Amino acid sequence: MTTRIIIHGGIKEFENVQATEAEYVRALGDIVRNSHQILKQDGARAAVLAAVVALEDRELFNAGTGSRIQADGEIRMSASLMDGYHNIFSGVINIQYVKNPILVAARLSQEKHSVLAGDLATRYARSHGFQSHNPFTEHRLREHMSGYQGLSATVGAVALDDVGQLFAATSTGGTGGETPGRVSDSATVAGNYACDQVAISCTGIGENIVSLSVAPRVATRRLEGLGLQQAVRKTIEEGVRYGYHFGLIALDQNGDCCIDQTQGKTLFAEASEQGVRTFT
Repeated sequence: MTTRIIIHGGIKEFENVQATEAEYVRALGDIVRNSHQILKQDGARAAVLAAVVALEDRELFNAGTGSRIQADGEIRMSASLMDGYHNIFSGVINIQYVKNPILVAARLSQEKHSVLAGDLATRYARSHGFQSHNPFTEHRLREHMSGYQGLSATVGAVALDDVGQLFAATSTGGTGGETPGRVSDSATVAGNYACDQVAISCTGIGENIVSLSVAPRVATRRLEGLGLQQAVRKTIEEGVRYGYHFGLIALDQNGDCCIDQTQGKTLFAEASEQGVRTFT
C-alpha cells in the first residue's frame, strides 16, 4: 500500500510572512522528508506527530514556539489529533506555556475525556510531565507591539501508512490580537478530521472553517462516493460563495491527495515513495 504524508504551514497570504519563499520550501521539505521516514518505520500516528512537533518547534511557523500573541499579551495555543482508524479525536484548546501542544493532545487520546481547555489543559499537561516552556519570540513581540492582527495561521499534517491507517494533526498559535479565550477550528473536527477513508487538516479563518464544518463536509462527500478532488473542490466552491477564506490538505485511503484553497497559496509539502513535492 502507498505511504504518503502531506504537511502545511498555513496560507502564505495570511501568514505575515517573515521569511523568503525559499526558506519555507526548505523548512517544509526537510520536515516532510524526515516525517516520511518515520511514517515508513512507525506508522501514520507517529508521522503526523513528528511533523507537527517539528513545525511547532520552528519559529517560522505560527504554532508552538513562535505563536502569536493575544490582545491581553498572552499566548494561548490549540491543537488536535484525529485517529481515523479508531475514530478517536483528542485536543487542547487555549493551552499555555507548553513546548508542543500536539503532544498534549496526543496524550489525551488515551483519556475518557479527550478534549481539555484553558488553565485546566495546562494543569493536565504539568501533571503528565510536560514542563513549562516560554513560546514568546522577538518576532511575535514586535508584531504585538505594532498592533498587528492576522487573519489566520495553522500548521498541520495528514498521513496514510502501509496498513491503511489515516491520521490528521493540526496546531495553531491563533491570529494575534484576538479576544482572549477565542476558540479556533484547529482543536475541533471542523478543522481537523480523519476517518477510515480520508484525513483532512484545514487552515484559514477559523470562524469560517467552523461555520462551514469544512473537514467533515469533505469527509462526508468522500464517504458518499465522490472522488477526493471533487469532494474538496465542491467544499472550496461553497466557501467561495460565502466569501470565506480557508485552505486544506486532504489524503484518502488510496493514497490520492489534494491541496486547495479559496484564495492565496497554501504552504505545503508532501512525500511518498515517489519523492518530495512542495508548493512552488
